[in-house]
Amino acid sequence: MTSATVSVVGQTKESTVRTGRIVLYVALTVGAILMITPFLWMVLTAFKSELEITKFSWLPGELRWSNFVEAMQTAPFLRYFRNSLIIAVGETAFTLAVCTTAGYALAKLPIRGAKALLSYFILLLLVPFQIILVPLFLIVKSVPLFGGNNILGQGGIGWLNSWWGLIIPLGAAPLFTFLARQFYVSIPNELAQAARVDGLGEFGIFWRIMTPLIKPALITICVFQIEAAWNGFLWPLMITTSDSMRPLQLGLAIFAQNPAEVQWPYLMAGTALATLPMIVMFVFAQKRFVEGMANVGIKG
Repeated sequence: MTSATVSVVGQTKESTVRTGRIVLYVALTVGAILMITPFLWMVLTAFKSELEITKFSWLPGELRWSNFVEAMQTAPFLRYFRNSLIIAVGETAFTLAVCTTAGYALAKLPIRGAKALLSYFILLLLVPFQIILVPLFLIVKSVPLFGGNNILGQGGIGWLNSWWGLIIPLGAAPLFTFLARQFYVSIPNELAQAARVDGLGEFGIFWRIMTPLIKPALITICVFQIEAAWNGFLWPLMITTSDSMRPLQLGLAIFAQNPAEVQWPYLMAGTALATLPMIVMFVFAQKRFVEGMANVGIKG
């Protein structure tokens, strides 16, 4: 093959790569525009007046910053924010405590039937949450000695309409246990063996040696769990009966219950404020989050 032929082949490959890259960038740009358009419309609507809502327009005639203050006064959004914050922090703390210990046990402890347990957790990933809603509701309602229940779990409401019911049932997720297990598996066993030789107990190895080495996994679990808890709707809808226990997403839905009377600027202002904490969280945790997701399947 002559040098001229090699040069032509090289130029053809380079042109193909460049064309493919251009197509990829165009597709990503179109996808990004489609995803950001509803969010942009929401933010712009939050600054509009009631009169501007009656006719379609992208840009508000005047930026009405007062909509955000008035939205907080129209509905108890601050209470909804507080409730969502309590649920998100409580669920995340419970998830980290349960899922990291379970993942460490599956990865590093000589448990009989560990592979069967791992298969069970993977199988649970395939079960839609809607399938377990009714059984979970009945279990929460029948918790003994809570909410007026007797020792047999009868006669009262159990954990319904309580922080226990909002936080505990959704705190332990098989996905996060599997994620933690994958990271613990990637850590060399020699570290644990050296710690045992130095006289460190198993919990000390877990807490002081292993867990600090899986920070990307911990941040990934936190991001996923906080986002799920902050945007929770269906489960709080089922178990809460008082407005004082309702989280943000449920409060927004109740605010928009009657479409004919909805004050759209206030609703969009509340929705924009509800979205802001998740955006800030992802911006600060992005690096560790991407690193955690990239390393999920490094060992089986």
